[in-house]
Amino acid sequence: MRAADPVGASAGALTSTFVRIKLSLLRNGLRQSSGRTAVFVISIVFALLFAAGQLLGLVLLRGHAQAATLAVLLTGVTALGWAVMPLFFPSGDETLDPSRLVMLPLRAGPLVRALLVASLVGIGPLFTLCLVVGAGVSVAHGGFALAVALPAVPLVLLVCLALARAVAAANIRLLTSRKGRDLALLSGLVVAIGIQVVNFGAQRLGQAGGLSRLEPAADVVRWVPPAAAVGAVDSASRGAYGTAVAQLLLTVVALAGLLYWWQRSLTKLMTAPDGSTVAAAGKDGDRKRSGAGAGWARLLPEGRTGAVVQRALRYAWRDPKAKSGWVTALALGLIVPVFNAAQGTGSVYWACFAAALLGTLMYNQFGQDTSAFWIVAMTISSKRDAYLELRARALALLLVTLPYATLVVVVTVAVLGDWGALAEGLGLSYGLLGAMLGVGAWASAFLPYSIPQDSAYKNAAPGQGGLAWGSMMGGMLLAVVLGAPLIGAVIWTHVASVSPWVLLPLGAAWGALLVWTGLHLAATRTYRRLPEILAAVSKA
Repeated sequence: MRAADPVGASAGALTSTFVRIKLSLLRNGLRQSSGRTAVFVISIVFALLFAAGQLLGLVLLRGHAQAATLAVLLTGVTALGWAVMPLFFPSGDETLDPSRLVMLPLRAGPLVRALLVASLVGIGPLFTLCLVVGAGVSVAHGGFALAVALPAVPLVLLVCLALARAVAAANIRLLTSRKGRDLALLSGLVVAIGIQVVNFGAQRLGQAGGLSRLEPAADVVRWVPPAAAVGAVDSASRGAYGTAVAQLLLTVVALAGLLYWWQRSLTKLMTAPDGSTVAAAGKDGDRKRSGAGAGWARLLPEGRTGAVVQRALRYAWRDPKAKSGWVTALALGLIVPVFNAAQGTGSVYWACFAAALLGTLMYNQFGQDTSAFWIVAMTISSKRDAYLELRARALALLLVTLPYATLVVVVTVAVLGDWGALAEGLGLSYGLLGAMLGVGAWASAFLPYSIPQDSAYKNAAPGQGGLAWGSMMGGMLLAVVLGAPLIGAVIWTHVASVSPWVLLPLGAAWGALLVWTGLHLAATRTYRRLPEILAAVSKA
C-alpha cells in the first residue's frame, strides 16, 4: 500500500487545513488574556458598525451624479491599504509570514490557493467586502450591470488579498530584519501623517466644489485594478459594454499576475538560501561597509568631536527609537506649519514648531545611550571632557536641525507669500532652537533617566516616569521663558517700526549664547555627578 504523500495531498484538504489553522490562531490569540479578547471584540463591533455605515452610505448614494467617482476612488484607496498593510504591520497577522512554512513538504501552487482561501477569514476581508458590495450597488443600473457586478465584487476582494500576500511574500526578508522592525515602529507616524493629508484634502474639497474635482483622478483609477472592476460595473450601467468587458478582463489579468508573482516569491523563499545559510558578504563587503560615510566623516574635526558626531548620527540612523524620534520631528515639523499656511490659517510663527520639535532631541542625551553610557563615562575625566562630549552631541543635532529649520521657515513663508516675514521667522526659529538645545543639555545632566529597550512603547524605566515628564515639560517651559527676550524684540520691531532684519542676527546670537551657557552648566554637573548619572541611565 502506498504511503501518504503530503506533497501530493489534495488541494481541498490542504485548503481546509489552512482555514482551520487560521481559525485556531485567532482563537488561541484570544485565549491569552481577557483584555485581548475585549479589545478584539470591541474592534469587531466598531469595524462592523463602520462597515455597515459605509455600506448604507454607498447604497443611499445610488443615482447620485458622483457615485461612480466616489466608489472607484474608495476601492482604489482600499487596495492601496491592502498593499502597504504588510509593510507597516508585519506582525499583525502571523499567516502573512510564509517563512514559517518553508520546512513543510508543500508545493507553491497548492499553497497559494490554500493561503488565499484562508485569507478570507478576518475582519479586514469582511470590511472590504462590505465596502465593495456598497460600491457595486451604488453604480449598478440595469440587468447587464448587475451581471457584471456579480463577478466584479469577489474579484476586487481576491485582488486585495492576493496583493497583500504577494507584497508580504516578496518582502518577508526585509520585514523580519532589523529594518523591517524599524519600519513597523514608524508605522504609527505614517498613519498619523496620512490622516493629516486626508483631512487637508477633505477640507480643500469642501471649499472647492466637492467630488467633482476628483473626476479626473477617478477616470485614471477606473483603469487600475481592482478599481477597474467597479469601473466595469459603472461602464455597463452607462451602456459602454465593450469598456466594461475590458475593465473586467483587466482585473482578471491583474489577479492572475499577482497569483503568479506570489507563487514565484514562495518558490524562491522555500528554495533559495538566505543570510542564515550562506556566508556573509566577505572581507570586501566588510571593507565597503566600514568605509561607508568616510566621505562626510572627513569633513568633521579630528579628535573627540568628530568621533562623537559620527556616533550620534549613526545612533540616529540605526537605533529604532532614535530614528522614530528623528522622523517624527522632521515630518511633523514641516507638515504642521505648511498645512496651516496652505489653509490660510497659519503664520510665520508656526514655522517655529519645527525648531521646537527638533530641539527636543537634545533632551536625555545620556539616557539615549542606555547601559552603554558607561563606555562614554570612562572617557570623561574632567569638566572639559564633559563639555566636549556635550558640545559634539549638540553639533551633531545642529548639522541636521539648523538647515532643516531654515528650510521650514522658507517654505512656510513661500506658501504664505509673505517674504517680508522671512527674517523674523528665521530669527525666532534660531533663538528657539538654541534655547531648546541649551536647556536640553542642562536637562540631560540634571534629570537623566533610562530608556527601556525591550519595548517600543516605553520611554522611561519603571519609577522614572516623573523624571521623564519633568525633564521634557519643565525643560520646554524653561526654553519658552528664556526665549521671552527675543519675543520682546519682535514686539519692539513692530511697535517702533524697526526693520525686521535686525531680528535675524539677534535670534542667532541669542540662540548661540543659550547653547553655550547650557553646555557649560551641563558639563559641570556631568563631571561632578557622573556616577549618579550612570546609575540613572542604566536602571533596568
